[in-house]
Amino acid sequence: MSDAKIERMKLEINPRVKGLIFDLDGTLSDSLPVHLATWNKVCAYYNCHFDPEIMVEMTGAPTIDFARRVVAENHLQDVDPEEMVKMKQQIFWDSAHLLKPVPVVVNLVYKYYRLLPMAVGTGASRRSAMIQLDQLKLTPYFDAVVTADDVTEHKPKPQTFLKCAELMGVKPADCHVFEDGILGMRAAIAAGMSVTDVKPFIEVVSH
Repeated sequence: MSDAKIERMKLEINPRVKGLIFDLDGTLSDSLPVHLATWNKVCAYYNCHFDPEIMVEMTGAPTIDFARRVVAENHLQDVDPEEMVKMKQQIFWDSAHLLKPVPVVVNLVYKYYRLLPMAVGTGASRRSAMIQLDQLKLTPYFDAVVTADDVTEHKPKPQTFLKCAELMGVKPADCHVFEDGILGMRAAIAAGMSVTDVKPFIEVVSH
């Protein structure tokens, strides 16, 4: 996607918006290093390889999509992706104490708490999302949390963000999305929302 298609601006809100939506992994939560370490443990168990580029290409997708890709790329004919997901999620949940917030993004949450409705729109499962938000002490700040379990069409489809807007009671055109993943940015654009790529404003995590 060209830069022209993504509204790049200072890490502040569009002054015309009436609701804020935040992605979780890599946006509010500096979770990508933990996810990568978790996938490496899973692949060590299955004696396969996890390509770190998957994290870049598929950020925002549900975990089952990651598992299916790992199974396909490693030709694991006898491995059930659903079982791989169960292992991956449990290891990640057990590692939640390692999670850290992304300060430059979380500061926006603090700033606009009780001034504007706010939601989280994530490709994580509900349990994973709530574990992260609880660990980061962010749960009370959001009016809605929409996860992979709550929609039938995931990013880059706009359903996640449209549901966030609905739950906040805000028109899609009046929402501003903060994202780090290309799939999520496409979803926000498809939903007709303002979107900011947070990556230039946060420390880039080496994979």
